[in-house]
Amino acid sequence: MASSKTSIDEDKIQLTDDLDDYMSMTISESSSNVAQFETSVQRRGRKRREAESRAHQASKAELAHQARLNRDEALNTSLPVSSKGYQMMARLGFKAGSALGKEGNEHARKEPLGVVVKEGRAGIGMDGERKRKFEDGTDRGEGVKKRETEGVFRERQAREREQKRADGLCWGAMRVLEEFESDDTTTGEGTADKGENGGRSTSKPTAGINLLWRGLVKDRDEKERQRRMRYDLHQSLSRSAAYDDPDEEKQDRQTWGTEEEDVEVEDPELDEFNGLEPAERLRKMVEYLRESWRYCFWCKFQYPDQRMDGCPGVTEDEHG
Repeated sequence: MASSKTSIDEDKIQLTDDLDDYMSMTISESSSNVAQFETSVQRRGRKRREAESRAHQASKAELAHQARLNRDEALNTSLPVSSKGYQMMARLGFKAGSALGKEGNEHARKEPLGVVVKEGRAGIGMDGERKRKFEDGTDRGEGVKKRETEGVFRERQAREREQKRADGLCWGAMRVLEEFESDDTTTGEGTADKGENGGRSTSKPTAGINLLWRGLVKDRDEKERQRRMRYDLHQSLSRSAAYDDPDEEKQDRQTWGTEEEDVEVEDPELDEFNGLEPAERLRKMVEYLRESWRYCFWCKFQYPDQRMDGCPGVTEDEHG
């Protein structure tokens, strides 16, 4: 009876140990055996990326960069033992890490000369010359645009606008002077009439015209000359040079070469006057109109006497 009771107790203990082992048992499975779950959205994205990578064509810049990397890698790689060149040198006594040539030469090179690929079309010594100039400071900053501050930029823009406006006022003052002095010439000995481009043409030589509005006449003559050249080009007519038409005008004779064209002479006096600032040229014209013709350019009125009663002043600011 006692032996049977002892065997029952041993079976209970064994059963308890088995239960404990079962509860504490861990299932270890390698991650490689576990299938990775992929949703339909992830699968479509993966296939799209794979298709894009297969369809991608390298650009010229990418191909050039890859070629440069391959070249550098090849130049930095020593001669492989399996190459015929290495085997030929080995038969002549060459050993890896030693120098070529006579033994015992301490100054012999153990590595080949490095290859530097020259890019560009400049001469061989150009890079050294540029480096020397840069070190001397003579070429420093050449070709680099200095960035303007906002204040400097606005000042320059305002100054350019003011000069452009003053230049336009100069042309207006020259036309006023032409009206006064051309009318005076018409009543005197000279003759003046309207030109084809709307301005006055005078038989008076250009050098004899007042310097203040001489540039207007020269500009009009140049435009007329350009107009005739365009007209002759479009006509494209041909005739004998010996043909002479007595009723032909002077400009047509110059066009066909039967009469020499007036050669434009240099006018240093006019060039010097045009070299002045537009505001200075305008001031001279305004003063001349007031002194010679009692005309105020800002009032747009010709006064009956030199006192010019009612005119606020000489400058534009005085006229408000």
